Order: sequence, then C-alpha cells, then structure tokens
Amino acid sequence: MRHPLPAVALAATLALGACATPPGPVEVTRFVAPERVGQLGQGTVFVESLAGSQGDTLALAPYKAAVAAELKRLGYVEADRAGASQVAQVSVEKYTLAAGGKRSPVSVGVGGSTGSYGSGVGLGIGINLGGGEKDRLGTTLTVRITDKATQASLWEGRADFRPPENSPLARTQANAQTVASALFREFPGNNGETIEVKVSE
Repeated sequence: MRHPLPAVALAATLALGACATPPGPVEVTRFVAPERVGQLGQGTVFVESLAGSQGDTLALAPYKAAVAAELKRLGYVEADRAGASQVAQVSVEKYTLAAGGKRSPVSVGVGGSTGSYGSGVGLGIGINLGGGEKDRLGTTLTVRITDKATQASLWEGRADFRPPENSPLARTQANAQTVASALFREFPGNNGETIEVKVSE
C-alpha cells in the first residue's frame, strides 16, 4: 500500500523541482574547407593557444587538454610543433548571464602557447547555492585547425554552453570536457551548420 507524502515533504519536493534549472544544450557552429576535408582527422597535430591571445595560461590548460583528447580520439597523433603537420589553436571566453538576461564578462581569458596541459584541478568559479533561478556561467570554446606548412584554414568550430552557476557542468574540468566533446561531435560536420548538442549532468 502506498502512503501519500506528508504535506511538508511534498511541498519541498515541488519547490526543488521548480528551482531546478537544466544545464541546457551546447550550441555548436562549424566551418569546413570542402576541398581539404580529406586532411582532417589524421596525421600529427599540435595544440596551442590562438595566436595573439593573452591571459591566464592555467585557466586555459584544461580546455587545451580536452581538445587534445578529442583530436586523439578522432585519429590525430599529438606532436610537438616542429613535428606536427597541423596546428589546432584554442581560445576560450568566459561570461556570466544573469537570471534577467544581462551578460557580463568573467576574467578567465586564455594564455600563451606552452605545448603542455595542466589538470585544471581546483580551478573554478564561486557558486551560489541559494534558491531561485540561477545565473548562468557561459563558456565559448573556439578551435581553429590549420595546415602548418601553408597556413591554410582546414576547419573552425565554436561551442557555446551556459549551464547554471550551481551545475556540476559549470566546474572547470567537467565544463572543458563537455564543450570539447560537443564541438567535435560527428566531426567534421557540415560547412556553416549550427547544431545543438544535448547534455546531462
């Protein structure tokens, strides 16, 4: 025999459901050079920060590591810059999206090329565990793959993700893996397409 929930417990359950904010999909846009698509997903690659970028190398490290992992999964072999046939340049923009819709930048930035990655463990942004609709912490990951010898652009993609500030996917390591995985889903994709990749916590 089933027993009804006490009124207080039922009210708490409903309140939690009302306050829960889903992480939302990752919006992905990709551009592919049709005549060079055969070069993608093979050969050697070096992952570095986007040329001319300045900022916090440590903050960018987990995103570079996540991109490198995805490229290796696709068939690339990671190499140093001298030995690589292709270069993947990475940039990351962080911002907050207030519950009311106002967008503000977050000081995270990107760093200079080092050729190595950090674990990113311990990185993150303070979160508010209070009730009500949550602010969202946005991440825009951009990756550009070029032919090192000719500097020709082979592929470029951008992934934008806005999980609530209290979501596990807002934390740096999980966030990096989520946006990188979405960006390279069904790689290389179609030229000029924008898709939404659903994610779950």
